[in-house]
Amino acid sequence: MELYSTRNHQLRVSLQEAIFKGLPDDNGLYMPVRIPQLGNNFFQRLPEMTMPEIGFVISQMLLEGEISDEEIRRIVEEAIDFPAPLVQLDDEHFVLELWHGPSMAFKDFGARFMAQLMQYFNRHASRELVILVATSGDTGGAVAAGFYGVAGIKVVILYPSGKVSQLQEKQLTSWGGNIKAIEVKGTFDDCQAMVKSAFLDRELTHAIRLSSANSINISRLIPQSFYYFEAYRQFLHTAKHKESLPVFSVPSGNFGNLTAGLLAQRMGLPIRHFIAATNANDVVPQYLHQGKLSTRPSIPTLSNAMDVGNPSNFERMYDLFRTKCGKAVTSANEDIPAKSGMGYTDSEIWKAMRESIAAYAVDDETTKQAVREVFNRHQYLMDPHTAVGYTALNRFLESKNKEGNPAYQGIVLATAHPAKFLPDMESILGQSIPIPERLAILQHTKDKQTVNMDADYLAFKNWLITSHG
Repeated sequence: MELYSTRNHQLRVSLQEAIFKGLPDDNGLYMPVRIPQLGNNFFQRLPEMTMPEIGFVISQMLLEGEISDEEIRRIVEEAIDFPAPLVQLDDEHFVLELWHGPSMAFKDFGARFMAQLMQYFNRHASRELVILVATSGDTGGAVAAGFYGVAGIKVVILYPSGKVSQLQEKQLTSWGGNIKAIEVKGTFDDCQAMVKSAFLDRELTHAIRLSSANSINISRLIPQSFYYFEAYRQFLHTAKHKESLPVFSVPSGNFGNLTAGLLAQRMGLPIRHFIAATNANDVVPQYLHQGKLSTRPSIPTLSNAMDVGNPSNFERMYDLFRTKCGKAVTSANEDIPAKSGMGYTDSEIWKAMRESIAAYAVDDETTKQAVREVFNRHQYLMDPHTAVGYTALNRFLESKNKEGNPAYQGIVLATAHPAKFLPDMESILGQSIPIPERLAILQHTKDKQTVNMDADYLAFKNWLITSHG
């Protein structure tokens, strides 16, 4: 598998280099040179395939012989050993539950697959590998669960103090062993900036073998594409019109999840439309409405894991549509957002993106209303992030109904178990909700272990060198 930088399509690396390096030297993001096309034979077999079988075929085609088929099958089966059921609420609304993994969040797909890949490529390494990850909520817990106890690899998780739920915090701070958590006095964007600065610091990367487990790492996106195929497979069995194509509503923060859906679509998955569903951190909806990207500091909201004011994966989204429009990038100075945050103004690319993606921002009060509405109408518990996606889908369906086309059906990606946001959920619904055993154990028996730090890159760098250099 050969990959290029979004900021220079002529800069090429192998999958192993891309996974361990995390970011190219030009601060772009890695993307596959070739996105394979899944043929009619695959889609004829799809209705009867399991998700690990789907993941094997996709991985086999993407990795292009870089890993043996036997190892790919083992990696996929080890990583994806839990289901993603599609729940039908009514004729128009479906929910894809992505929270049945160890940390009860959709991030388990990417984190477990990445852990298996990194363990495979790192098996003969003589130096310890240190993985850096910034989290706004669920990523840290999933990465900790995926990498805990993996020989030769240590994980450092940065999270914003006071801006994740209590159970989310326990999931990323109570491991010990090869997992370290840093509680940063700042925002998720501060944490992400510290991680990115570390990868671009030549002195640091010379002293320590670093890699990333954020969605900036391409190995996170590969398995996230699997469940779009799995959702479509189940949708085929339940859709009211067999010729229907689903709309996917994707709760979005750093936009890795939506980018994975776009990759699945490029591989041939029939998707009618995407919906980018955000909270008040509406950088991408504003871009899709106005044609320019204006990043800004993140705003705290009820759906905290989506509190991202400078979404990294937008660059990958933009690159996918740039290549669709036939526009390759041959230097690091071409078509890149200005430091002011004002960039990405190519009108042809913007129009192409608008044709595929609708976007809606949902405030906290509307999110609460959606949680209550779904519970009262369908007796279904929906966490705040999923409720943002549900609301955005409703707005999209309403717009299509006004146009005289009521045949649309939508799938909302349910990103986390509602009990992970226990105080908020109980406050919204005015009643207690059941807590799965694995979360109850965390709540009552596990202790928080953290390093407290200001949002100061130099302090972070010195701590890394002292602890791991």
